[in-house]
Amino acid sequence: MVLLRNEGFLGNPFTTREDVERGCIALLEPLAAHTSAGGALIDLSSTATHYDLKAVALEAFARPLWGLTSLLLGGGEYAGAERWIRGLAAGTDPKSDEYWGGAKAKDQRMVEMSPLSFAIAMKPDVFYENQSEESKKNIAAFLETCIGKPMPDTNWLWFRVFANLALRSIGSDLFNPSQMEKDLARLETFQLPPHEATGNAAASAGWSRDGPEGVMQLDYYSGSFAIQFAQLTYSILAAKSDPERAERYRERARDFVLDLIYYFDDEGAGIPFGRSMVYRFAIISTFSALALADVAPPAPLQWGHIKGLVLRHLRTWAKNPDIFRSDGTLNIGYGYDNMNMTENYNAPGSPYWCMKAFACLAAPASHPFWTSQELAWPNDLFPPIKAIPDAGHIMCRSNGHVFLLSSGQSAHYALRHAQEKYGKFSYSSTFGFCCSTGDLDLEQVAADSMLAVRDITPGVEEGDGETWRVRRVPLDARIVGRGTNDVHLRSRWKPWHDVDVETWLVPPQPGSPSWYLRVHKIVSSKGRHLGTSEAGWATYGQSEDGRALVQAFSGETSRGGDQAIGWTRANTRGGCVGVVDIPIKGGVAQREGKLIQSDPNSNVIFSRSVLPSLLGSACQDGNTTWLATAVFGIPTVDGKLPAGWEKEWQKRPEVPAYVFE
Repeated sequence: MVLLRNEGFLGNPFTTREDVERGCIALLEPLAAHTSAGGALIDLSSTATHYDLKAVALEAFARPLWGLTSLLLGGGEYAGAERWIRGLAAGTDPKSDEYWGGAKAKDQRMVEMSPLSFAIAMKPDVFYENQSEESKKNIAAFLETCIGKPMPDTNWLWFRVFANLALRSIGSDLFNPSQMEKDLARLETFQLPPHEATGNAAASAGWSRDGPEGVMQLDYYSGSFAIQFAQLTYSILAAKSDPERAERYRERARDFVLDLIYYFDDEGAGIPFGRSMVYRFAIISTFSALALADVAPPAPLQWGHIKGLVLRHLRTWAKNPDIFRSDGTLNIGYGYDNMNMTENYNAPGSPYWCMKAFACLAAPASHPFWTSQELAWPNDLFPPIKAIPDAGHIMCRSNGHVFLLSSGQSAHYALRHAQEKYGKFSYSSTFGFCCSTGDLDLEQVAADSMLAVRDITPGVEEGDGETWRVRRVPLDARIVGRGTNDVHLRSRWKPWHDVDVETWLVPPQPGSPSWYLRVHKIVSSKGRHLGTSEAGWATYGQSEDGRALVQAFSGETSRGGDQAIGWTRANTRGGCVGVVDIPIKGGVAQREGKLIQSDPNSNVIFSRSVLPSLLGSACQDGNTTWLATAVFGIPTVDGKLPAGWEKEWQKRPEVPAYVFE
């Protein structure tokens, strides 16, 4: 692929403030060729969303303002800023052909009012004060259209708060203080109480649900690129008018980053989890916003740690040309151009939510974020395992691999790939996760970090056939033993009304640091016979000869893959992953180890992936079957596995006694 105009991002060392400015501008500049004459509409591609074309073009216009505004706030310059100044006037002018139109109920325009309002409130001298009097009235009238309209009862409420903050900042009589207070009060009900330190577990606090009680989504909307970022921005704009709430938000951020830091590995890569992963480096935004809001990091963190987290994360993306189209604009996907993983609200401009990562540019060059020496991930200051009760995650940093174990989250609406984005047993910064392309065979299901089950009761084949099912809604999910060395996750799920699966997830043990353990108790109360497929992490699917490790169509194999009764393993430049069938309850390892060539574009990091799996059956000789699976993963370093990885493979974990208590 020939990249025309993002040389300032790709290959950028991201070590200095100037590097970060250059990276930000490199993402802004390619948009010029796609911008309308009046500046208000940016048309990047032809893929569709559930919202209209004008809203799509507004989104592509508005989202880059997160970065542009921060750049200008910190004293940076960008000549192309005039496109957004002109566009703001044209897009809010009802007489213009480029008028965006006012917001209706649950309108995407409400979302895009947040970056527009951020620009107007934070940098009014550029985006508002030099507009004509008519344009000023139009801008205020446009923002006001979101007030009093039905909104999703989620982080969306922040978008209306932002609109009101902008209206107040420009002295508009359309500012609605009662609406803003109502929204802020509702958002407060999403907040979760803190968890105090206990035993060897540190405190965990600052978390918010992305919705009211009963919503079990605590992802990067809760964690970085929505609620926390919004609270920090509010703490700036309302420091004088609402100092108590502003300080409360700042304290929450200090508490929260002590958990959020676990979601990033030593090299800077984040753990992909949940929806909207097309926003890519937006997941680092809360750390960047600490500099924006001048919120000193909590002990034991220093500004050098915060700087390192942000810059290392940007570096991971600067190494990946596959996130760009040939014209230098961002494509839709995570590790590469990938529509399979998307939600129905991902438009061509959606990825530019990532511009929040540049919030640190708002801090002046004299700020300690910039003057501090970059510090590595503080492995000497934080324990390698941390249970996070609100998220239902156990964070694991073990033998060079950073991943999380998960039980308890699920989407509260019909989200595309909901079970893949929230229901897997584990998510990894190295191996990502897969989204299915169908459910007719295991290649389509691509059920990494899942137990997939299928009804194989005699006679079922006489119907239309039975497809594979995976965990979507965890039941009775809980962290057990927080503060002890026996901390683990326990939950249930029901693939059918008469089948109950109880699952234990055990983090790496001292004697087996490259493994974690799963145990399942499957009960089929009415004699339903089940086929099972249990998979580990997926990895890059090509061998060193460039051919597929295993070819589903032909059965051909290449070097790097092993398949046997009781275990299977894949070793490629993406890393080494595998699964082993652990005998349990007096049984023997009998499941068939098989490498599954997952469908193309199923994994969010690797466009070609292979998935080590154990195939077997359950509840054929009785109503209850126990399964135990050891899951192995070691990342590569510069494309090669670390010395001694074969010895690590031999250090199998044991099933703890507490599983049977």
